[in-house]
Amino acid sequence: MARPVTIFTGQWTDLSFEDLCKKMAGFGYDGLEIATGDHLDVRRAAEDPAYVADRKATLARHGLKCWAIGAHLAGQCVGDLWDPRLDNFAPAPVKGNPEKIREWAIEEMKYAARAARNMGCSVVTGFTGSPIWKFFYSFPQTSEEMIENGYRQIVELWTPILDEFDKNGVKFALEVHPTEIAFDFYSTQRLLQAFDYRPTLGINFDPSHLLWQGITPHVFLREFGDRIYHVHMKDVKVNLDGRSGILGSHLPFGDNRRGWNFRSLGHGSVDFEEIIRALNDIHYQGPLSVEWEDSGMERDFGAKEALEFVRKLDFSPSAMAFDANMRR
Repeated sequence: MARPVTIFTGQWTDLSFEDLCKKMAGFGYDGLEIATGDHLDVRRAAEDPAYVADRKATLARHGLKCWAIGAHLAGQCVGDLWDPRLDNFAPAPVKGNPEKIREWAIEEMKYAARAARNMGCSVVTGFTGSPIWKFFYSFPQTSEEMIENGYRQIVELWTPILDEFDKNGVKFALEVHPTEIAFDFYSTQRLLQAFDYRPTLGINFDPSHLLWQGITPHVFLREFGDRIYHVHMKDVKVNLDGRSGILGSHLPFGDNRRGWNFRSLGHGSVDFEEIIRALNDIHYQGPLSVEWEDSGMERDFGAKEALEFVRKLDFSPSAMAFDANMRR
């Protein structure tokens, strides 16, 4: 049975929820991974049944469903050390105040758990932030104690949030991603160990963030198969031409001088067939959520083509051995 194909709404926040639903239904998507904020106010969704009923009715009117909501921006503010960029994610009353931003973010993530429950979703995708991301290159010298303290801080900050997730029967799926406490294979392993493999905490698998770092996405999938709670379908093109490097040279996304850029599905370097085979092996039956990011392609064209790409690619595992009936 084919997995449902959804689209993450974070790149479409210029559209109203109604207009977005109409557009994505017209393209043929099965549902939305709703980004919190303008498309889903988690505080209202946690406390106002009429607001939830309206969101559900809008989805239903367009034949769409929602399996997960995305709370990436608030989650980033929980674990990060403040700099002015975090003000982009925070509401006006707390901007510029690191302590207040973190307090707001922790409460926002707790509301997200309740909002997800009320929306009938079992997963919230998102980020954790990281107090030690700036140490990713170990100069000036970075001690093991500094790294361990960073993981301890994330456990302290996120344990009350995950407690709220448990109360609401919802899981948190961290998008393993640079700037997060878990950004590659071994940092993910270490995070799960730090939380003593707490079942509430899992992974939103996104191959685009792994491949340019040199990690093979389907190897990651198989290693953490029991923790894959949600899947993003996103591509990346690696183009190390002798001048460019993987650190990006402070060049903006879309600049062709970069060593890598996000691409629409099928236009990059990710081997999605191996990913589908790995998803079949780990028995993942959740949604395949398109996260559309490509600075060189018109958005509507890309979203429609990406849906067609996923539909064509997603295949079920075999129910029999191919040679089972080979006998005389």
